[in-house]
Amino acid sequence: MCSVEKTKIIASSTDKFKIELVEKLSKESQFEIFNISKDLEKIYGRNSMLNEQNIDKYFNQSTLPFIARYHNRIIGFIIGVPLEKFKNQSWVQYDENLGRDNTLYTYAFIFESDFRGKHGFAKTLKKIFSNWAKKRGYQYISGHINENSIKKSSSKLEIIKKFNKWYESKDPFVYYRRKI
Repeated sequence: MCSVEKTKIIASSTDKFKIELVEKLSKESQFEIFNISKDLEKIYGRNSMLNEQNIDKYFNQSTLPFIARYHNRIIGFIIGVPLEKFKNQSWVQYDENLGRDNTLYTYAFIFESDFRGKHGFAKTLKKIFSNWAKKRGYQYISGHINENSIKKSSSKLEIIKKFNKWYESKDPFVYYRRKI
């Protein structure tokens, strides 16, 4: 683990909300990420949690990781990974964009429960994430989402494949793509 943090503030507001692009996370920030990612386990199962063994796989220079801070405390994050990094996964074979280097897969997008659906923090983070992806030449963002959550989504999603069983989840999930 690294002890020196290196981030770039992309957006900030007067109410102490900041969005940062991550190059390196400090040990303290990593532990904040680990704690927030515990909620991923409730949705996707144990293997989805970030920990000391896998954090560098998702927070590195070949991914697009952003953190959201409120009063200098990490309250959420989003991680984009080039689709091609998952080429050995069975689900990605359904995506016609595999090999075209034009799709950023949303590996994780989560906020602490106290900040979900409040203040517009998640919406702001997702908008900045999409803009940065587009600036880097990506044309699409993809990911997996609970089938019931599609109805709540305000963006136009193209459903690529439905998975009745998605890892340890009890609910069906869909693999989606969205043009940016």
